[in-house]
Amino acid sequence: MATVNIEIYDLLNFMRELDSSDLHLSPNSPPIVRIDGELRRADLPSMAPEEVHTLIYDIMNEEQRKKYEEELEIDFSCEFRGIGRFRVNVFRDIFGDSAVLRSISDKTYSFDDLGLPEVLKDLITREKGLILVTGPTGSGKSTTLNTLIDYINTHQRKHIITIEDPVEFVHYSKRSLIRHREVGSSTHSFAKALRSALREDPDVIVVGEMRDLETTSLAITAAETGHLVFGTLHTINATKTLDRVIDQFPPTQQTQVRVMVSESILGVISQVLMKRKGGGRIAVFEILIGTPAVANQIRENKTFQLPSIIQTSGQLGMMTMEQSLIKLCEAGLIEKRDALEVVENPEELKHSLGMAK
Repeated sequence: MATVNIEIYDLLNFMRELDSSDLHLSPNSPPIVRIDGELRRADLPSMAPEEVHTLIYDIMNEEQRKKYEEELEIDFSCEFRGIGRFRVNVFRDIFGDSAVLRSISDKTYSFDDLGLPEVLKDLITREKGLILVTGPTGSGKSTTLNTLIDYINTHQRKHIITIEDPVEFVHYSKRSLIRHREVGSSTHSFAKALRSALREDPDVIVVGEMRDLETTSLAITAAETGHLVFGTLHTINATKTLDRVIDQFPPTQQTQVRVMVSESILGVISQVLMKRKGGGRIAVFEILIGTPAVANQIRENKTFQLPSIIQTSGQLGMMTMEQSLIKLCEAGLIEKRDALEVVENPEELKHSLGMAK
């Protein structure tokens, strides 16, 4: 085996110094980091497969190594003293072991920091209901969700249970009591942990990902029966989010599920991350609030009409992605040309921004 000249601590310190979000370790390649959404190669030699193997195995415990060797991929989180927490995905490609380490910020953000509307403060202090945070991978869902949970933890006396795979941001109890459960190490599945959580006297339940029918069904039931439930999905807007939730169920159950969702949905926060002028990243949001008009469209299977409701309900705290982009462009926080890349109808946005021919 080749001699390893690069230490994982050196790479993680290097990553943090550059304010990088991700570190990629691959055979026959130098370490690669992602900064402000773009990949950059470190000015280091390419690593041999044996070097990458050693780096990766050094950050796994015996149980994790065994699981990885059986399944050829594994997700987990880990903490490096003096550096911080990371979410890790280890996998094997045709050249050997590879890994991606994503930095988990230990900073808590305010609503103003993220540009979240004040109306959400009302929603997250309700006694029951369902709030969904959605967006593609790497869109900042975890940061938004952590801000919402931290607000509850700071201002209310609640029992909060989080179910994640893996646990990323670790909240410590303030006014609330917070318990973290991790799929794989402290529970066998989202569904089992969620079923158990309903018997653990919770006020707030955070479901890291509503990835299967049983978990989704339990989350909706929990929201209906007196709990505030947060969930995440990898969907790009409110309409597709609600359709995804309902379409998980067999056709014979979907009418009933539409009614349940219409009665429990408090809000959907969809987001993407964009380059901020001058460096860094900034979130762009679509916000849907569960008003009676929204509930009626869900119940009647007319979710295709939700974008018009969002567009005309700004006074209630709703906003479309386009409206959010226009606001950020006018504030000089993002480039207009970048805004055009994240909307479904760039021509319409061009007109709104005064860029039409």
